[in-house]
Amino acid sequence: MQIENSSFLVTGGASGLGEAVVRAITAQGGNVVIADLNEAAGQALVAELGAKVRFTRCDVTNGDEVQAAVQLAEQDFGGLQGSINCAGIAVVQKLLDRDNNPADLEAFSRGVNINLVGSFNVARLVAASIARRVAATNIASSDANQETEKNLDQGVIINTASVAAFDGQVGQASYASSKAGVVGLTLPLARELARHGIRVMTIAPGVFGTPMMNSIPEKAREQLELAVPYPKRLGAPSEFAKLVTHIIDNAYLNGEVIRLDGAIRMT
Repeated sequence: MQIENSSFLVTGGASGLGEAVVRAITAQGGNVVIADLNEAAGQALVAELGAKVRFTRCDVTNGDEVQAAVQLAEQDFGGLQGSINCAGIAVVQKLLDRDNNPADLEAFSRGVNINLVGSFNVARLVAASIARRVAATNIASSDANQETEKNLDQGVIINTASVAAFDGQVGQASYASSKAGVVGLTLPLARELARHGIRVMTIAPGVFGTPMMNSIPEKAREQLELAVPYPKRLGAPSEFAKLVTHIIDNAYLNGEVIRLDGAIRMT
C-alpha cells in the first residue's frame, strides 16, 4: 500500500502521537480525516495542512460520530484505506486508597470504554467501509481479475496500546487492562479481516513526549527518561509516526504488536 493518494482516519489526531501521524501521512501525499474532541486544535491543523485534511469532532465510543467520520472520508476522499487509532486516556487510581476505600468503578469503566471499546468501535466501522469498497471493486472486475484482487493490500488498521499492557504499574489497573485488551484484539481481528485484504497491527509505545507526559512534574519526567536503557530520553511523536508509515507500507506486517520503547521495562 502506498500512502500517496490513500486516505486514513486518525483518531486523537489533533495532538500528541496522533498529530505526528497526521503530519507524516500528509507529508507523503496521503489524505487524513482527523477525529478528535479538540475542535480548536483540529481545525488549526486543517488550516495549516490544507486540502488533504478534514476534521470532525468525534467521541470514539459513539458509533454515530465515528460513522460520520468514516462517511466524511468516503464523501471527500472516495473512501478509506485505513485507520490509526491514537485516542485514549490514562486513568490513575489504586484498587484501594490509603483508608482501604475501593476504587471508583465509573472511572475504571471510562478508561476501558475509551481505550478498548473505542478501539473496537473504530475498527469495526473502518473495516466495514473498506470491505464494502473491496466488494464493489470485485463486482466491477472481471472474473480473471478477482483472484488478483484478493491478494492486494486493501487496508490497514493500526491501534495504539502501551507498554503498560505488559508492565502495568500500581494505580494503572484501568489503563493497563484496557491496553492489554487492545493487544488482545490484534490477532483475532487480523485473522478475521484477512479475507478482505485488511491488515491489523498494534503499536505499544513506551514513554513519549506528548502533552499528557509533558503535564507531569519535571522530576518524574527525568526519572522516566533515566529508566529508558537507550536512547535515554522520551520518545519523539515523530518516531511513532515513522513506525506507522512503515506499517502502512510493509504489507507483510500483520497481526502483530510492536513495542516502541527504547527497551524500557516498567518496574
